[in-house]
Amino acid sequence: MQQTSMPNRPFAHALGATAGTAAVVSRGIAAFLAIAAVLVLFPSTGPGGEPPKSAINKALDPANPCTRYAGGSIISNPLDLFSKNGVLRVDLLYNTQQDADGRILFCFTTPNGAEAPTLHIHPGDRLVMTIKNNLPPPLPGERVPAPTVEVCGASSIGPDSLNVHFHGTNTSPVCHQDEVIHTLVNSGETFTYNLKFPSNEPPGLYWYHPHVHGLSDAAVMGGASGALIVEGLEAVQPAVARLPERVFVVRDQTVAGQPLPGGPNDVPSWDVTVNYVPSAYPDYNAGIIKLRPKEKQLWRVVNATADTVLDLQVQYDGVPQTLQVVALDGVPTGSQDGTRRGKIVDMTDILVPTAGRAEFIVKGPDSSVHDAQFLTLNVDTGPIGDVDPTRPLAFIQTRRNPRSAVASPTANAHANSAGTIGAVAESRPELTMPAVSGPPGPQRFEGLAKINPSVERTLYFSEVITDERDPEDWLNTQFFITVDGATPELFDPNNPPAITTTQGSVEDWTIENRSLEVHEFHIHQIHFLLLAINGVAVPPEQQQFLDTVQVPYWSGSGPYPSVTVRMDFRGPDIGDFVYHCHILAHEDGGMMAIIRVLPKKLGWFGPYGRFRTMLASIPWFRAKRSSSWCVSGRTVKRGRYSSIEALALGTPEAIATRRRRDAIANWREISGIPPQRYEASALRGPIRPRKI
Repeated sequence: MQQTSMPNRPFAHALGATAGTAAVVSRGIAAFLAIAAVLVLFPSTGPGGEPPKSAINKALDPANPCTRYAGGSIISNPLDLFSKNGVLRVDLLYNTQQDADGRILFCFTTPNGAEAPTLHIHPGDRLVMTIKNNLPPPLPGERVPAPTVEVCGASSIGPDSLNVHFHGTNTSPVCHQDEVIHTLVNSGETFTYNLKFPSNEPPGLYWYHPHVHGLSDAAVMGGASGALIVEGLEAVQPAVARLPERVFVVRDQTVAGQPLPGGPNDVPSWDVTVNYVPSAYPDYNAGIIKLRPKEKQLWRVVNATADTVLDLQVQYDGVPQTLQVVALDGVPTGSQDGTRRGKIVDMTDILVPTAGRAEFIVKGPDSSVHDAQFLTLNVDTGPIGDVDPTRPLAFIQTRRNPRSAVASPTANAHANSAGTIGAVAESRPELTMPAVSGPPGPQRFEGLAKINPSVERTLYFSEVITDERDPEDWLNTQFFITVDGATPELFDPNNPPAITTTQGSVEDWTIENRSLEVHEFHIHQIHFLLLAINGVAVPPEQQQFLDTVQVPYWSGSGPYPSVTVRMDFRGPDIGDFVYHCHILAHEDGGMMAIIRVLPKKLGWFGPYGRFRTMLASIPWFRAKRSSSWCVSGRTVKRGRYSSIEALALGTPEAIATRRRRDAIANWREISGIPPQRYEASALRGPIRPRKI
């Protein structure tokens, strides 16, 4: 769904609230951003678009923490941080500033100012991440108190709130790990994540980003994201051993001047950047990737955009090149069939949905090539979807191929893996993949394709326009993801789980799209196997393990498009977590729901997992509006527990069904927004109508 670029109107998505209500919300949070703008006195580039300050100077300038490079800059790898003796300890600051075009930027930096570091861990390692929230505090009354019992972290929520999702990782959804439903870190506060990665975590590319419901889109579009790599890909796919390694984090941002998307000039809904080097409309003066002639490199690409779908391609003199795909969404392709060896999948373009990742081998152009480009192709997102046109992400330059450098590169600030800072004029890869050191171990999802599912479910995406008088206004659209047969509900952390299942289960889900734009289905904590699109089995090379998949848009007539996936709940992760559309404007707008995974061994229930799941799904057996909150890594009981789920889980403290009822009541008094609108009315930022 298109949104107008209006960075000065956050907190405006009231999901159908009146114009007066939206104005009340907008005024309060616009004041918050005004404070942020006052604190940020300098833009990220100097007059005339000269290069940004070096990282050394930036580290001494807290008013300018979020560096954004000029178009045509050399694209370098981010800072690399590596685990040692099984632990990676990292301190990060969460910052904001306003750039010269009025965008509100967000970023994670190390204490010395290096932005968006890439985190490297091994299977079985522990990641200890301590984050300090450096956002300015909101004005009085802009924070909403949570229930009287303390939550995980802060006890209130506001436009300055933060938490972090470790996207794609198969880590636990408990407090101080990968928990996003009720973890909050507010301005001036420090919070420590302590994640234990499974010993069989697939080696590949993951990423981290904020995930406070209602704030996610603005934070991610503002640039707050970074890559996370689980080492060991070379053991499963030896073809990458000893190759130079490049990490490209693709982000999106509002288009300067806020032109309407579409039209005869194919204006994009959002501009894109690669490692903060923009490819901006209308000139698309993209950054430079330096590559030796015929050199092979491993490119690890994260689609860290909030709302932009990518279709990656490399062209030499207009001819698409073969990309040797070795991993998707962090899982080596073809590696889960029992052989424990990855299989290369040759492709000339790779569709990467929002939040998806692709890892592939690229071969540099020979000396006869005049124009080498790394592109995203046009993506048809539907009649009311965003405009994602063909455009360069970067130009590829070799020493024998000066014509590829269509823009003069500028000096980039870059922090190397030793933590020192300096300006570099070219971007040779700082990393090289290790040699194969031993055979691969057991793979996490082995055998899933041959298991008969215990449950089959149908879910669907849908949208409802609440005011037909102004259907193009994104504020008048509600976004839903619903289990077929249930009543559509906007996301509310107080909602009971839409789906309850049992650890050890294998389920087939068919996800339909009943709207006129694409949606990107994502589930936390687990991966799934892609089985079919529109009811037709996909060929073997497409049957890969993913955590995000695009569901095609509906044309307005005929059958609803769908994807069918096999969900793997055999892992150790139990508890409550979420699934949603990863177009974050849609997620913030309500298109998210909770799934509860019950433990496999549950005392007197014994092996009767299906019976337990059936009872837990009956409203009469659910918790009676009591709640639990995560404090210092464990849950705290609030009220009495009488549900069959509490008995099944063994400890009543594990049930959390109310979460923010008191907070919503307080928010209603402050803003007049109906309770179900509370979460989705948070810091929104850009709002855009449908394309023209």
